[in-house]
Amino acid sequence: MKRPYVSRLFALVMGLIVVLVLASAVSFGVNKSPLGVNKSPLDTSGTVSTVASTVPANGDVNPYGVVHITQSVGNLQAGNILVSNFNNSANLQGTGTTIVQISPTGTQTLFAQINADSLPGPCPGGIGLTTALVVFNTGWVIVGSLPTTDGTSATAQAGCLLVLSSQGQVVETFSGAPINGPWDMTGYEANGLGYLFFTNVLNGTVKGGGQIRHDGTVVRIVVTDTSSTPSVVSTTVIGSKFEERTDPAALVIGPTGVALDSVNDILYVNDSLTNRIQAIQDALVRTTSALTGVTVSSGGFLNDPLGLTLGDNGNLLAVNGNDGNIIEITPAGAQVFHQLIDNTGCPPGAGALFGLTQKKGVGVYFVDDASNTLNLLSFH
Repeated sequence: MKRPYVSRLFALVMGLIVVLVLASAVSFGVNKSPLGVNKSPLDTSGTVSTVASTVPANGDVNPYGVVHITQSVGNLQAGNILVSNFNNSANLQGTGTTIVQISPTGTQTLFAQINADSLPGPCPGGIGLTTALVVFNTGWVIVGSLPTTDGTSATAQAGCLLVLSSQGQVVETFSGAPINGPWDMTGYEANGLGYLFFTNVLNGTVKGGGQIRHDGTVVRIVVTDTSSTPSVVSTTVIGSKFEERTDPAALVIGPTGVALDSVNDILYVNDSLTNRIQAIQDALVRTTSALTGVTVSSGGFLNDPLGLTLGDNGNLLAVNGNDGNIIEITPAGAQVFHQLIDNTGCPPGAGALFGLTQKKGVGVYFVDDASNTLNLLSFH
């Protein structure tokens, strides 16, 4: 009498195992997104092509920040991409001073070359342009600086946020607490105000000498009507206690990529050292720190996630610092796609990927730090 019961139970258990295996395959990177053709930017494996070199005439290398220009204002041309450089021609980290503008056809022009000796305000330590790069529709460009004097973390200083006009001229600086090593940034405009969300990675890291500190922060700065020169309305630490440390190869590792879902008011943050993506709720309005927020996705194909952007379909696109992969992740945390897009270096792709942005109908633009190029991941 027990045999039929055992058989049914066995069949039920086996069926459950099959369902779990299939679910796991979907969640961790089968190269087909369940969202359907033309609904996901990473539906099938794409093709990587080089758009242009990011090296300007002065020889700056190590491209970091990437942002898509949506409005033509001054020297900014809609459809083009801005790229910031972190290293100088001697490849010293935290000494790059240039932002280049690149057209979809590969024409590169110099947008700005910043002189630390002629700034209109303080920027402790000088100039070393990071991944923190935003352009407002009104033409203001904001870029972060985490400077060094000799390319090592021992000389890293707090830096600042630099505000540039659409002509590429620095018109003001934002500095002082809580700005301390601005590393990556995203922006938003609404009701005549500009919102800047950026990570800091120098809170105690230099003194820590390579030991992990839990002092990384995420800051929101609200600025005045961006039709005039922006000035600070409010500054709020909305995230804290992120892991960070200095690193001889990467200079510093800490919270990096940020992406804002303005509809649901969620700021996503790459917690690079713990291989996870965190969500900070009520990012536009909160008045206190959410600490490290809520974990959206961890492990799987995440491997030192650095660059982060929000895709047109609402999914997150992250690129790894350790292995050259791009990963697509749903807001629920499922890793629905991954692809190797950079195999330079040893191991392949290590230290090559940083900033990225998706351009609807075109693909995903990303920088390659190893080859000093802007590349395009396109799908057909």
